[in-house]
Amino acid sequence: MQKILQPPRLPKRNWMLSLFIGLGLSLNLISTAASAQSYPNRTVKMIVPLTAGSGADIAGRIVAKSLSETWKQSVIIENRPGAGGLIGTGAVVSADPDGYTLLVQSASYAANPAIYKKLPYDPLKSLIDVDILGQTPYVLVTSADGPYQSVRDLIIAAKSKPGEITFASAGVGSSTHLAAEYFNQMMGIKLIHVPYKGSPEAIQDTMAGRTAFYMAPLDTAIGQLKGGKVRALGVTSKVRNAAVPDIPSIAELGYGNFEIGLWFGVWAPAGTSAAIVKKINQDINLAMQSPEVKTAYEAKGIKATPMNPQEFGKFVRDEMAKYQKIAKDANIEPQ
Repeated sequence: MQKILQPPRLPKRNWMLSLFIGLGLSLNLISTAASAQSYPNRTVKMIVPLTAGSGADIAGRIVAKSLSETWKQSVIIENRPGAGGLIGTGAVVSADPDGYTLLVQSASYAANPAIYKKLPYDPLKSLIDVDILGQTPYVLVTSADGPYQSVRDLIIAAKSKPGEITFASAGVGSSTHLAAEYFNQMMGIKLIHVPYKGSPEAIQDTMAGRTAFYMAPLDTAIGQLKGGKVRALGVTSKVRNAAVPDIPSIAELGYGNFEIGLWFGVWAPAGTSAAIVKKINQDINLAMQSPEVKTAYEAKGIKATPMNPQEFGKFVRDEMAKYQKIAKDANIEPQ
């Protein structure tokens, strides 16, 4: 008679260990799901590593107000500017990964790796990509009383005085810095970079004529534009923006395929549960569909472009590659 082989028996201790591990994993999954369902049950802080009045600050405040109403919890904006956004970003990186401290940053998040040799965090691992808040063009502004009446005037002046004319930015490594460098590259001109603490300061000095131009985020400059305090030479989107329909696009002025845009996003500290990240993403996307947010966005020239976390992550990495190329072509030596 053939002997039937029996599977080996696990020692009692190993069997009990496996049981406890399985129970632990199950309890952890239940706890995570419950945490996501109850999130948020207290104040959520969104850190903007830029000055108040910057593009990311404006978009962040619009969405934060909507989230406060949806979540029935306070969602506060805290500005921590400095060092090209590194100070505020670092504060989020070191925060507890519980969803109660989030980063709201502009495209500068993707531009910084092209400017700094060593960041105090890993832009690919230290934070989780949550969602994009929207996109807006830059608008090339100059002093209302200045000598430049058109993009052509600016290019002619820059070519006649290579390396003498200045341009403003919201800081070294900011997206406004690299957007202006991209403009200079495309137009074949060389200018001197003058970094400021943020967009409000850069606009003020450009208004005063202390710099030739600033590649201003439209949502930041729209008040000065409508008040006639600065002169707009063109927007950087391929077509005109509905918020400022009288301003031509730089491309339509005869400058080929020139196009570059600004965007704003939300990140969470690495280790934040996927369930909480998914909930924040879904609620932000719902907020961007609300009539209140749509109206506020349209008034500032911001376009809502909802994404899921995976789509946003790919978008951010593509933007990093784009800014790396701009910095390399501009011969910017990483600091």
